[in-house]
Amino acid sequence: MVVTRFAPSPTGYLHIGGLRTALFSYLWAKKNNGKFVLRIEDTDKARNSEEATQAILQAFEWLGLKHDGEIEYQSKRDDIYAKYIKQLLDEDKAYKCYMSREELDALREEQMANKQRTKYDGRYRDFDGVPPEGVEPVIRIKAPLKGEIIVRDGVKGDISFQAEDILDDFVIARADGSPTYNFVVAVDDALMGINEVIRGDDHLSNTPKQIVVYDALGFEIPKFYHVPMIHNSEGKKLSKRDGATDVMEYKNMGYTPEALLNFLVRLGWSHGDQEIFSMEEMIHLFNPEDINKSASIYNTEKLEWLSSHYIKNTSNTDLADMLTDYELILTSHDKKEILLDALKERAKTLKDLADMAKEILSTPENYDEKAAKKAFKGDAITILNTFGAKLSKAENPHMPTDYHHLMEEVVNEMEIGFGKIGQPLRVALLGKMGGPGLDVVMSVIGKTETMLRIANAITANTNND
Repeated sequence: MVVTRFAPSPTGYLHIGGLRTALFSYLWAKKNNGKFVLRIEDTDKARNSEEATQAILQAFEWLGLKHDGEIEYQSKRDDIYAKYIKQLLDEDKAYKCYMSREELDALREEQMANKQRTKYDGRYRDFDGVPPEGVEPVIRIKAPLKGEIIVRDGVKGDISFQAEDILDDFVIARADGSPTYNFVVAVDDALMGINEVIRGDDHLSNTPKQIVVYDALGFEIPKFYHVPMIHNSEGKKLSKRDGATDVMEYKNMGYTPEALLNFLVRLGWSHGDQEIFSMEEMIHLFNPEDINKSASIYNTEKLEWLSSHYIKNTSNTDLADMLTDYELILTSHDKKEILLDALKERAKTLKDLADMAKEILSTPENYDEKAAKKAFKGDAITILNTFGAKLSKAENPHMPTDYHHLMEEVVNEMEIGFGKIGQPLRVALLGKMGGPGLDVVMSVIGKTETMLRIANAITANTNND
């Protein structure tokens, strides 16, 4: 059975690169009817943030990425780590190192001066003397001094590392007894049955050290897939401006979960020329061995295109529910179908959709100066008065076609072009140019509100030339 995991550190918020790793791991587990484990790597007690932990869990809930079993917290597994550290000490596969900070700093300075790679020199590897006083030892693992460590990678192929070039006897437990990252990751992955690890290739340099831990403890080594990073359009590391921001900020910006997940799955993976994938299709088609070997490029326009696609193809009932997150309550509005049908073809995000709807539903408090100057000139006020009078006599106009017929009557009776009534009426209703059809706007806000807005515009712009 394939068992994958996502193991974020709650020292910061979940960013887009981490979410892509989580998605790939989730898809691969589900495709194989396996397990997807969520593990919070919270051993760094000084930097951990409960707020960041909650944000990670909120992101998973919002996106519908359901993990299997209980959430694992490394902070609750200290006894397990202590057991395996003791095992390595007892088997002479690890040892206590009494090297002081001053000694370590002096060694590094000397190595740098000699243009050597900075590393621990193993001086306590076979130490059997009297420990120095006043020094709390760290625990170091006995890493191989020579030979080859091969990482079996499903994306990059086999990668060979020379032990003498990359390893020293690295610390597996600090002086206060707390275990280090590369040790606990290997122990946890082994004990949790993680047999396929999908993660960013910024972790590749850690992998040989973790293999050393696996070998020392007699654990089976998982298969690794190191995924190339996500770059901006200039080929550089993503910044917050590019999109390397808290995942929940994407919700605030108005992207749907489906759009974001569809966007992410295409960052480094593809299936022919297909662009739109349902979750079922992602699970069916995804294979980590098809992940690109080169970095993927973050493209905001592609995300917006996907977002608009999903908005257009979402039912108005579901859209109304989703828009409550953007302070827009349409669930009981009798014209929500007309309003959303008119707007969702033009919206890139849910926030766009909410903002456009609010503009229609809110009485203008002022008028765009340039638009008003253009619209309220010549006989514009007379035209608005004529339309307002005709509307006041109309019996219960309801649908957009009812309002459109009234506009046609004014156009025909006054022998004017449609633009003559359209421009001043649009600015009167919305305070600006642009927006959906005027008949739709009037149908949505209703007869009374339409007449109020026309009256307000006439009063405010009577003196326009």
